[in-house]
Amino acid sequence: MMIVNMTIDPAAGPVAIGRLFSGTIKDGQSLNIIDTKREGRVQSVNFFMSNIREQVGALGAGNIPALLGLTEARAGQTVSTVKDIEMFEPSKYVSEPVIQMAIEPKHPKDLPNLVETLRKLTIEDPNLIIKIDEETGETIMAGMGVLHLDVSVNLIKDAKIDIITSEPLINYRETIAGSSEAVMAKSPNRHNKIFMRVEPLEPEIAEMCRDGTLSEMKDKKETTQILREHGWEPDVAKKVMRFDSRGNVMINGTKGVQFIDESTDSLLSGFDEVMSEGGLAKEQVRNCKFTFTHFVPHEDTAHRGLSQLGPASRRACLGAFLSADPIILEPMLSIEVRVPTDLIGNVSSVLQGKRGKVLDMQQKGASSIVIGEVPAVETFDISEKMRGQTAGKAIWNSHFKAWTPIPKSILGTLVPEIRKRKGLSPEPPTANEFIDKE
Repeated sequence: MMIVNMTIDPAAGPVAIGRLFSGTIKDGQSLNIIDTKREGRVQSVNFFMSNIREQVGALGAGNIPALLGLTEARAGQTVSTVKDIEMFEPSKYVSEPVIQMAIEPKHPKDLPNLVETLRKLTIEDPNLIIKIDEETGETIMAGMGVLHLDVSVNLIKDAKIDIITSEPLINYRETIAGSSEAVMAKSPNRHNKIFMRVEPLEPEIAEMCRDGTLSEMKDKKETTQILREHGWEPDVAKKVMRFDSRGNVMINGTKGVQFIDESTDSLLSGFDEVMSEGGLAKEQVRNCKFTFTHFVPHEDTAHRGLSQLGPASRRACLGAFLSADPIILEPMLSIEVRVPTDLIGNVSSVLQGKRGKVLDMQQKGASSIVIGEVPAVETFDISEKMRGQTAGKAIWNSHFKAWTPIPKSILGTLVPEIRKRKGLSPEPPTANEFIDKE
């Protein structure tokens, strides 16, 4: 059976709903959740008649059962009585959560209730991401757009919890527009030298890192073959040290250097840190291909541990990254507006006033469909503007389209703003702060 939806029943807990493809499912049966290699026990087999849940005891293939008791199951997973059965393809979501806000309970006593409510929300809505900011201790809720976050906030309030929310904030990404020469960084004790260079990663390879086609969990021969098919040299394809799930790779480009294998984890810890917090504004990095070109380690193990190689690797990655013309990317949303034909001009002016543009127009009966794109950061008040300009006659929807470079005119004010918000100095560091000379 494939689970396609999870809902939370106030009385019975999580309900796993999906289509049963073979066999019969009965009350009290033990099942394997194949994706997470866990077991679950079906308390009762139910069937939805409209919005009313009927207990039926058993159902055959072809039905859509609603199962109580599978608390560990999630949407997109496969359940079966056979342990090593092939999984269904997991669910993939078109959009990425690009808008976030900080939330906290108004009264500290409500914190346990808030945690429980957020847990239930994330089970029902896999696109809602909840994380704790380690530096500030804030609870951050990230979603597809302002409306998605508004709905989630209202659901929390429906659970009788008073919360305080921050203004919605946009997630940005960092990448590079050029390449860098190999730069050198020394460890804090000055005894180890790491040389690193960076260049843009091919978009299709980066996409494969993000969707899991390329990862360290996959067979090495398989990943090498995929990279060779995309034009990589055989020697380079074999030497990937890390496929980062944000869409970056780290390659071991050294030849005949000692102690590489035992130092790999330490070197990758610095790389991972930079990928999660880039050099310009501590936003996630994407589409970068780092090559670790040379390594001069200290002979003594004590002088080349994690505490020495981690910071050296981080400095080398930052030095190379900041030398390669780094840029900030913002989320661009695709927007589709259905509106009476005489109001097309008004919709176009709303989009253009928001740094957006109209890409296409289609006529359907008495109404027209305007297809365009608009930066996510400009959409916070777009619903009011759109209603005002069209007297509420426009019906529109938007979804994440792509990450696009921020115009140069805005970059100068945006980077200091993001850095101030994160408690950093307004000016981003320069490459020379991380590169050491011989």
